[in-house]
Amino acid sequence: MARKKRHVTAPQFRKPEKKEEKKKERYRDEFQRKIGAKVESVSKKFEGKGKNFLYALAAVAVLAVLIGIFYTWNRRSNAQAQAALGKAIETATAQITDVPQPGSGAKTFKTEKERSEAAVNEFQAIADKFGGGVGEKAKYFVAVTKLKLPDQRAEAIQELETLSSNSGEVGELSKFALAHARADDGNLDGAAALFQELAALEDPILAKETINFELARIYEKQGKTAEAVELYFKIAKDASEAKDADGKPIPPSTTAGEAKKKLEELNPEKAKELDAAKPPIPTGMPQMPF
Repeated sequence: MARKKRHVTAPQFRKPEKKEEKKKERYRDEFQRKIGAKVESVSKKFEGKGKNFLYALAAVAVLAVLIGIFYTWNRRSNAQAQAALGKAIETATAQITDVPQPGSGAKTFKTEKERSEAAVNEFQAIADKFGGGVGEKAKYFVAVTKLKLPDQRAEAIQELETLSSNSGEVGELSKFALAHARADDGNLDGAAALFQELAALEDPILAKETINFELARIYEKQGKTAEAVELYFKIAKDASEAKDADGKPIPPSTTAGEAKKKLEELNPEKAKELDAAKPPIPTGMPQMPF
C-alpha cells in the first residue's frame, strides 16, 4: 500500500561582522504552509498509483524549499552566479503544459521528467563552473531535483548523504531532504535519527517546530505514540506562549495548529492542558463573540 505523504513542510558562509548584528535567516513555517498544504492535497489524490509516482510527489515537498532558499542565497553570491542560479530556478519551476500561453516568453515543458532533467543539467553546470559555496548550493539543488527522477533516485540519495555530512546550511538542508527520502523508502529508524540530529542543533536553519513536527510523524508511524504526543504538545505549548519583542502574543503558525490537532486526536486529555494553561481574560475586559 502506498504511504501517505507528509507535510512538508532546504555551504558554509562567513559570519557577519559583529557591528552588523545580522541574524541567520531561516526557512520558516509560512513557506512550508503554502507548499506543504498543496503537496499534501495532491498526494492524497494519487495514493495507490505506484511507488515511483509517490517518490516524485515526495520530492516536490523537498524541492519546494528551493525557491525560498534561493532568494536568501542569491544575495550572497556574485552577479554571474546569481544569474545562473536564477535561470536554473526558472527551469526547475517552469510550467508543465502541452499548450504554452500565447505571447508568453516563459519557459515550459511537456513533462515533469523533461523539466527535472533540464534543471539537473543547469544546476550541475553551475556546480562545475563556480565551485566553492555556490557550487555546494548547486549540488544540493541537483540532488533534490534528482529525487523526482525515479531512475536517478538512488544517485540523489548518495549525493545527499555526502552533502549532509557537511556543516552549515547545505549540510542541514541536505540532512532534512535525506530524512524524508529515508522515510519514503520505509527506513523510519534512519529518518528519525536524522530528524533527531537536526532537532538537537542549537540554532538550525529550519524552524525547530518544523523539524519536531516531522519527527513526531515518524514516531507515530513507528508506534511510539507517547513520544509523538510529547512533541506535538511541546510544539503547541511553545507556540501558545510565544511573544514578540513588545511582549504581545504571536499568532500560532500552521504547523503549531496542526500539532494541536494531532494532539487532540492522540491524547485529548493532554490537549486539555493547553487550554488550562491559557491566562484568564482580565475582569471587565469585553469578550469578542465567536
